[in-house]
This record gives sequence, structure tokens and C-alpha cells, in this order.
Amino acid sequence: MALIQQSDAALQASGGCAQPLTLLRERGQREVFCGLTSIVWLHRRMPDAFFLVVGSRTCAHLVQSAAGVMIFAEPRFGTAILGERDLAGLADANDELDRVVEQLLERRPEIRTLFLVGSCPSEVIKLDLANAAQRLSRRHLPRVRVVSYSGSGIETTFTQGEDNALAAMVPLLPHSEEESLLLVGTMADQVEDQLCRLFSQLGLSRVHTLPPRCSTDLPPVGPNTRILLCQPYLSATARALQGRGAQLVAAPYPLGVEGTTAWIQAAAGAFGLAANAVQPHLEAARQRGHQAVARYRDQLEGKRLFLLPDSQLEIPLARFLHQECGMVLQEVGTPYLDRLLMAAELAQLPTTTTISEGQHVDRQLERVRAARPDLVVCGLGLANPLEAEGMATKWSIELVFSPIQGYEQAGDLAELFARPLARRQRLHF
Repeated sequence: MALIQQSDAALQASGGCAQPLTLLRERGQREVFCGLTSIVWLHRRMPDAFFLVVGSRTCAHLVQSAAGVMIFAEPRFGTAILGERDLAGLADANDELDRVVEQLLERRPEIRTLFLVGSCPSEVIKLDLANAAQRLSRRHLPRVRVVSYSGSGIETTFTQGEDNALAAMVPLLPHSEEESLLLVGTMADQVEDQLCRLFSQLGLSRVHTLPPRCSTDLPPVGPNTRILLCQPYLSATARALQGRGAQLVAAPYPLGVEGTTAWIQAAAGAFGLAANAVQPHLEAARQRGHQAVARYRDQLEGKRLFLLPDSQLEIPLARFLHQECGMVLQEVGTPYLDRLLMAAELAQLPTTTTISEGQHVDRQLERVRAARPDLVVCGLGLANPLEAEGMATKWSIELVFSPIQGYEQAGDLAELFARPLARRQRLHF
């Protein structure tokens, strides 16, 4: 066990003195989905893109199950199955991949961007998808651009698939010297529209998004681009954009009323807008958000919360649930802790908070059983066993698939955590 100190940026955001947060680093068996799962929300975001997993039948079943796609549906993702001959080196996997891509593009002429997604099997046989993407792009441009990234469970956890996908798009972004705001990270369309309207009211008209709604409508980037992250797990993307000259805006994440307010104010401040000029434009939305959250505060206040590492949303969620819903934080787990991207969030956690980075499942479950929390946030694989032991659980994956950012969704976010507690209460005899 070790102690970390809040960073200077975090301290400035909190206006306080340095206080230690307990950080427990764990290495061992993990219970998380691999990065292939992120295809489920990425393919919905960009209807003209297709995600081709180069992997096994297990990979295909995983993505199909996570998406809940019926057998007769035709989604915008698929799997190029690596068979025994490919894995044994008896067939040229590159020739096979070229053949599958040709068939796919002939069948789906609406595809404008094709993502080749690496998996554990393709990593094991060292299939060079980066070179394959370049080769296929040369063949199919300008009609189709081919991009590659890794969603392998060897290299990625649940949400890191999106990070790798967006980082792979950064070199393709056009250069621009114009002053603009770039919102980075997938959000539901209606949430993005709500937030963009607020930015427009503040006079920020050049607001772009990554990923875009159309995969070929790539946002410009340059030294006058301010990056505002919508999701906390985009470390590689943020650094790739900084490498293109863009400036990262330090901010909490738009979860809950206070998180959304601080997020918008940070962006406005980066463009020279004073807080007192911003506040009137946000007040109506703030009031609606507070009223929506208040409906669930009585159910959540004082309840003990234990967050197991899964989605990398855990730290911002813990801040919201403690700050706005009054929940007691017993432990906040995260697969990886990026102190730069989390500085503004860490500054708002109580100094008694224990944060665990990484995972050793058996040890963590021992701590859960000893703590007996009122609610455990965890992955699907651990939820049912913990429910059988009499604990209420909330699936982490639901939080990634649900529209939870912004003022209008603050009440829905609180309800997601109140619901399992209410269910447990109804089942109690």
C-alpha cells in the first residue's frame, strides 16, 4: 500500500492543502471485458463505419452477446475468423484478410471507414494489422479508408478499445489554425446536442466532436484547439492530440450537476470567459438537474458504496455519488489511474478515500465481504455471485451504454444507483 499526494492542478482546483489519498496498487487476476466490447457503442456512433474484428469465434460471440444483436440483424461489425490453418501458419493470414475485406466491401457499399480490430489471437500470431490497413487503404481509397487498432484483452481493458480507436484516428485529422473546442469521447447524440447548445449560448460556435457522427467528417486540430474530454479513459487519445499541438483543458467529467458545471466552466475559461458571465446561462439547467437528483438522495444518502475496477468511470462516479447523493465511499477501484486526467476528480474526493489501481480479484472480494457495503458497482462476472451473498450490485457496463452525462441526465444517473437498492428492499422479507 502506498500514499499519493494530490497534484498541484488538483489542489488549485480544490483550493485546499495537500491531503493524502490512500492508493492500493494490485496486480493479479482481473475480472473485466476486453476492449472489443467498445465496438458496441462506437458502431452506433458512426453509421458509415464498420468494425472488423480479426479474431476467433470466441471474439465473435463476445461482441454479439454484448450488443444483444438478434441473429437476423445486420450490424456494422463482424469477425474475420482466424482458423486453425491461420493460427498454425499454414495459410497466409494477410491473403485471407484481403479476401474477407473484398467480400465485405462488395456486400456493404455504404462503408466509408473500415476499422481492423486486433484481438488476442491476432496478437499471438503477430499479424501486422497496421501494415494491412495501409495496404488496404491504398487499394480502396478514396471510397474507403482502412484504420487499425487493438482491442485485445492482452493489451486492453473494457473501455480502452475506444481510446485506441480514437487514437488511431488522430493522425487522419486535418490541420487547422482556427480557434476551436474539440469534445473527445463518445456520448449519446441527444446528450451531445444538449451540451453543444449550452456552448453555443456561451458564444462558442466552433465546437467539434471526436468521434464524429460521420466517420469521414473528421474534426480539424491544431495549436488553437482546446481538448475537452467527455470520458475519463482516453489517455492515449489525449496525448496523441497534444502531439498534434492541441491544448488539454483540465476539468472534472460531466457526470452530475456539479461535474457538468465545472466541465463547462473549464472550457469557457480556456476561451477567456469569466465564471460570472457563464453562470446565468447554466442556472436553469442546474436547477432542473438538482431537482432531478433530489428525488433519489433520500434513498442513497448514507449508503455505503464499493466500486470494483471495470470501466474507468469509477472515480468520477464516486465523486458524483459522494458529493451530490451523500453516499459513503468505502473503496474506489479503477483499472488504471491516469493522474493527469483524474487530477480535478481526485481533488474532490474525501481524503479518507481508498483508491485501488489494478485488480487482484480474490483479495478485493475479501475486502468487499469484510466491508459489507450497501451497493457494489462491478462487472457482470461478479454481480450474480455477490447478489447470491446478499449484496446489491450495479453493473458497470450499464453505465457505459447509458446516456449519463450532462444536466438533463443527472437524475437518471442517480436513479441507476437507487434502483438496485430499491429492488433489494422489495425483496427483503
